[in-house]
Amino acid sequence: MEDMTMLPLSRRSFLTGLTAGLAGLATGPARAQLFGATQPFPQYFSSFAVDVSVLKAKGLGPFADLLAAATLDQLRASFGDRFDPRGPRLVVRLTGLFQTPFTSGGGHWRHGGGGSSGGSDSLDGEALAVGARGEILARHPQLAVLDVNRTPTTPDEPGRAVEIASHYVRWLRRQLIS
Repeated sequence: MEDMTMLPLSRRSFLTGLTAGLAGLATGPARAQLFGATQPFPQYFSSFAVDVSVLKAKGLGPFADLLAAATLDQLRASFGDRFDPRGPRLVVRLTGLFQTPFTSGGGHWRHGGGGSSGGSDSLDGEALAVGARGEILARHPQLAVLDVNRTPTTPDEPGRAVEIASHYVRWLRRQLIS
């Protein structure tokens, strides 16, 4: 009789076992270590800041400054009621901006809708709660997407950048404040 203990595993058996093992690791304290989870996001903040250094490194220059100013203005407006000098600093780090070339019509086909529409702009980044000693207490990654409805002859990239920055912060408020 053959020894059944050393039969080769099928790919499916191996992947099933690996998935089950990783799922077991990704619970409780191990999950926090694996995924960098910290504590729940604070509800009150001592100050607000925007970091666009990644966008500047990508070559956006003054356009990144425009995004930073629009984001900071919206942070002050949206989180103004959440000011507490004892709280951590709320820092929004913006890491990616996409502005569609399809501002009206012809952007992409929507399945089930039966027609085409304009494209979407998106802004990627994360919100950080930063403690008094500079430590990151909590983080919240986020991608905000906003449909664009402009004429192709007047795409208004700066105006769209301000709109997506404002949308990003308003969505962040909905996500963070319970």
